[in-house]
Amino acid sequence: MNVIVVGSGIAGLTAALHAQESGHAVTLVTKGLLGDGCTRLAQGGVAGIYGPDDSAERHATDTLAAGAGLSDPAAVSVLVTDAAERIAELIARGVAFARSPAGDLLLGREAAHSHARIVHAGGDATGAAIDAALIGAVRRADITVVEGAFLVDLVVEGGAVRGIRVLVGGSTTDLSADAVILATGGAGQLFSRTTNPTGATGDGIAAALRAGAAVADLEFVQFHPTVLDAGSPFLISEAVRGEGATLIDAEDRRFTFDSHPDGELAPRDVVSRAIARQAAAQSAPVRLDATMLGAETLARRFPTIDRVTRERGIDWASEPIAVTPAAHYLMGGVATDLVGRTSLPRLFAVGEVARTGVHGANRLASNSLLEGAVFGARAASALDEPWPSPSAARSGASPVFAAAVTNRVRSTRSGSTTIDRSAVQALMWQSVGLLRSDAGLAQAIETLRRWKADAPAPRTVSEHEDANLLLLAEATASAALARTDSVGSHHRDDVASPVLETA
Repeated sequence: MNVIVVGSGIAGLTAALHAQESGHAVTLVTKGLLGDGCTRLAQGGVAGIYGPDDSAERHATDTLAAGAGLSDPAAVSVLVTDAAERIAELIARGVAFARSPAGDLLLGREAAHSHARIVHAGGDATGAAIDAALIGAVRRADITVVEGAFLVDLVVEGGAVRGIRVLVGGSTTDLSADAVILATGGAGQLFSRTTNPTGATGDGIAAALRAGAAVADLEFVQFHPTVLDAGSPFLISEAVRGEGATLIDAEDRRFTFDSHPDGELAPRDVVSRAIARQAAAQSAPVRLDATMLGAETLARRFPTIDRVTRERGIDWASEPIAVTPAAHYLMGGVATDLVGRTSLPRLFAVGEVARTGVHGANRLASNSLLEGAVFGARAASALDEPWPSPSAARSGASPVFAAAVTNRVRSTRSGSTTIDRSAVQALMWQSVGLLRSDAGLAQAIETLRRWKADAPAPRTVSEHEDANLLLLAEATASAALARTDSVGSHHRDDVASPVLETA
C-alpha cells in the first residue's frame, strides 16, 4: 500500500515507522524540516510507567477526571493499556529516559496525576530526545521524506481520500496515495499568546474540514498556566510545580487554593483561570516561586528552563518569576475511532490534529506524547483493515462541524485586502480564550465572518496559513457558542459556577 503521512512530530514519525515496518511504501511530508513541530519543545515527559502502588486503571481514572467527564473511556483504556509498550519502543529506538543508579526508570509526578508515573529525558528536554531518536530512525528506514511541502488540500475522489495537494517551492502538485495519515498538529497560532511554534496553524484540520471530514470538540483549547510573562512565550514545565514550586500573588500568598483543593497541582484549566483572575485583580502578573528547590536542583532537573531564564536575565533560583497562561494544546480536532480512522474513507488522523476522545474537555499532563505514540502505531496497524461503515461521533463529542459550515474561504472576491493574522489572534485571545461569554462569542463570530467574506484566495504558504486560521477561528468560536455550559477548558463567565472548582 502507498501511504502518505503528513507531519513529523511523534505521532507522524511513529506512524511512518510502523507503516514502513509493516511493508507499506511510505512517504512522509512535512511543512518545514523534520523536527520543526511541537514534539521537540515538550518539556514534560511521557506518562505510563506504573510503580507498585500505581496501575493503568489509576492512570485511566486520573485521565477521565481531568477530562471533566467527557473523555471516551474506551479511548482512555487504549491509551493506558498500550503505554508501557510504546515507552519500551521509544527506549529501543534510542530515547535515554532518566534512570536511578540502580538502572530503574525515574518517575515524576505532574498536576492531576495521583502517582509518579512520568518518564523524562534530558531533564526538561523529553520532546527533543524523542524527536532526535525517531528522526534518526526515519532517516535510516526506507521512507521517502519530503520537507518544505505545505498541505494545501486533501484529494478526494469517489468519496474517499486518494492523496494530497501540496505547495512546494511556489508550485502546487498532487501526490497520490492509498491512504493518508494526518499528523499535522494543532492550531496554537489561533491565539496571540501560545507555546506553539509559528507553524502550528491548523493546516490538517482545515484541510479535513474542506474535504468534509467530521471535526469535533474544537472549543476545548488548553491554556498552559505557566509561561514567562515577558518576552517571547517560553513554557515553564508543570513538572516544576510537581517538584514543589508554588504560585504566589502580589502578597506572596498561594492563591490557587482559593479555586481548588489541590492548589498548584489542580488541572491545568483551573490553574490557568485562577492565574488570569488573580493577575487581573492585582493588575500585575502572578509569580512562580521555585527558589525552595535551590540552584543546583533547578539546573540539574530543568536544564533548558534554567538556561533560557538566565539568558533572559532571570535568576529563578533566587527570586520568583512572573508567569501567565498561553494557548498550549487542542483537545478537539478531526474525529477518529480507536485506530485513527476518520469519517472520510482512507483518511486517518493521529496526534494533536485528531479528536481521539482521550482528552475530553481537558488534557492530563504528559498524555499528549503518549497519545501520539499510541495512536500513531495503531493507525499504521489498521492500514490493511477494511474501512468500517459510517458511524456517529463517539459519546461526549461536541456538535460535529464539517465543510458545509465553514468552507467559504475559497469563494472570495478578488482584489480584497489580506487577512490580518494578528487581528484574528487578538480577537480569539480576547473573546474565545480562557474566559468566554455568549455576547463575546457571538460578536467574535460576526467579526470573523465579515473578515472571511473579504479574504482573498490564498496563493502563498503564509496566505494559506492565514486562511486556515480564519476557517478554524470561526469553527472554534461557533463550537464554543454551541456549548452553553462550562466544562473543563471551556469556561463561560455568563454561566453560574461554584467559587471552588472541582474539575
